[in-house]
Amino acid sequence: MVGMKPEHVAPSATVKFFGAGTAACIADLLTFPLDTAKVRLQIQGEGQKVEGPSAPRYRGVFGTITTIVRTEGPRSLYNGLVAGLQRQMSFGSVRIGLYDSMKQFYTRGTESAGVVTRLMAGCTTGAMAVAIAQPTDVVKVRFQAQVRMADGERRYNSTLDAYKTIARQEGVRGLWKGCMPNITRNAIVNCSELVTYDLIKELILNYDLMTDNLPCHFTAAFGAGFCTTVVASPVDVVKTRFMNSGHGQYTSAISCAIEMLRNEGATAFYKGFMPSFLRLGSWNIVMFVTYEQIKRGMTRAQQYWESPF
Repeated sequence: MVGMKPEHVAPSATVKFFGAGTAACIADLLTFPLDTAKVRLQIQGEGQKVEGPSAPRYRGVFGTITTIVRTEGPRSLYNGLVAGLQRQMSFGSVRIGLYDSMKQFYTRGTESAGVVTRLMAGCTTGAMAVAIAQPTDVVKVRFQAQVRMADGERRYNSTLDAYKTIARQEGVRGLWKGCMPNITRNAIVNCSELVTYDLIKELILNYDLMTDNLPCHFTAAFGAGFCTTVVASPVDVVKTRFMNSGHGQYTSAISCAIEMLRNEGATAFYKGFMPSFLRLGSWNIVMFVTYEQIKRGMTRAQQYWESPF
């Protein structure tokens, strides 16, 4: 290991685990307003239609952001940020940081991994991450969906209050509300995101189109973001609606999807597509580029401490 360049040394599982969580938090910090806009667009039209001039009207990504800033203040764009960072530190570390380790588990330690093996690894780490981080996701969505009233009244006063209130009013199971649609969504997202990134990066390097550096990471991340948005949007909308719903509003995620289809049509499943793409595309670019650099930096530091004086 000593004397080798960091890019030629495989990062340890610990480096990948903590590097993925840190990179995911940085990506969330930069793209959170887009995620809030996506959530507001996804829940718009839910339930009975509200008539009159006071009815919320969100139109497009930047129109939604402008409306939120004008009516609720710029801080509302970051509602649920604390829960979002808690989510990414636990969720991102598991689903991204353990992806390579899971590939090796399925290939029994060999380096060659086919598409099926990568898909299995992506599904596994995605499901594991949801099982651990679901309460943080529920609280994040609830905060992003709540509209600040003129008198300052809110659904929840703080992140801790949200955890307590949901557990008290809906039971501990309420914190894992939408767990199954979220597992489905994140199995799809993880496979689309990580496997697409993996394959695009591999193709670029195998055909010597770019070196293993920032332009390569940027291109692979952009492609992964677009593919993920197209595949995962319908499940993402159902997940958001179900997790944000009041107690007893929907009997299950499937009933939520049926209700959406009956009341709003098939296009409802692609509500918020543009903010989803802008968010996922930019999130993927920031996360993967940052992740690659963190891995190299931590590996370089590890080599430095392990090298003899």
